Amino acid sequence: MFEHSKTRLASKKEFRTRLYKFTLISFLIFFISLSIGILGYHYLAELGWVDSFVNASMILGGMGPVDQLRSNEAKIFAGCYSLFSGVAFLSAMAIFLTPILHRFLHKFHLDTDSEGNIV
Repeated sequence: MFEHSKTRLASKKEFRTRLYKFTLISFLIFFISLSIGILGYHYLAELGWVDSFVNASMILGGMGPVDQLRSNEAKIFAGCYSLFSGVAFLSAMAIFLTPILHRFLHKFHLDTDSEGNIV
């Protein structure tokens, strides 16, 4: 998937394609995670769709819940969703940043001759 440190740097077109693909994957992770939260808050906490969206967004963003949860099922879901959201957020950000960091580190690892040309 990524070029080896001894090979040439990927072209800008290849890099853009890779960046789009990894961005799409990270957005899919966010969308799926947000959908799980919305459905859980709607059906387990019996909140409306907008309130479910707000609560799921706030948890996924790391801010915390907005509405008071009344049932034990809703509280257990909120706790599990909070733990899941932390992992999902970090995973999505790692996936998003991977091609950028790889290109950055690969540029510093390339060998150059005295004229600055890549060997």
